[in-house]
Amino acid sequence: MDLSAQNALWFAPLVWPICLWVAWSDMATMRIPNKAVMALVLVFLGLGLFLMPWDLFLWRLSQLVILLGVGIFLNAAGMVGAGDAKFAAAAAPFVALGDLRLLLALFAANLLAAFVTHRLIRISPLRRLAPGWESWHRRWDFPMGLSLGATLAIYLGLGIFYGS
Repeated sequence: MDLSAQNALWFAPLVWPICLWVAWSDMATMRIPNKAVMALVLVFLGLGLFLMPWDLFLWRLSQLVILLGVGIFLNAAGMVGAGDAKFAAAAAPFVALGDLRLLLALFAANLLAAFVTHRLIRISPLRRLAPGWESWHRRWDFPMGLSLGATLAIYLGLGIFYGS
């Protein structure tokens, strides 16, 4: 992995609760709060300035800007939700560019697992544990925050143990 183990170790304790918040909120309300997205950006800005060389820090920030532009386009095309696009952009600076293939594979596996699990729980008695969740009632929509948040959390966890 190109992600620094030290960076992952510093970021993870602050990022993991935000990922949980995003997953929970998206399942419960089918919305990712802007406060969660801003919290993620502030964690990167606050720690990244101290953890990374200036050029790497700026490169990672450019990843946020680029992904935000792509996300706005995909949202306008009706392909992703605005919250999903904003969260993905806010998560981008945490990802080392050399780990992009790993991240995409991790996201694909996570998306499949989250989708199947969500759909199975939706038709099972376990659904009664959270009866008011909006995601149970949306026939065609899926709370992508569940997969996006879990992917970032798992990536940072892997970075702690396997990072450079």
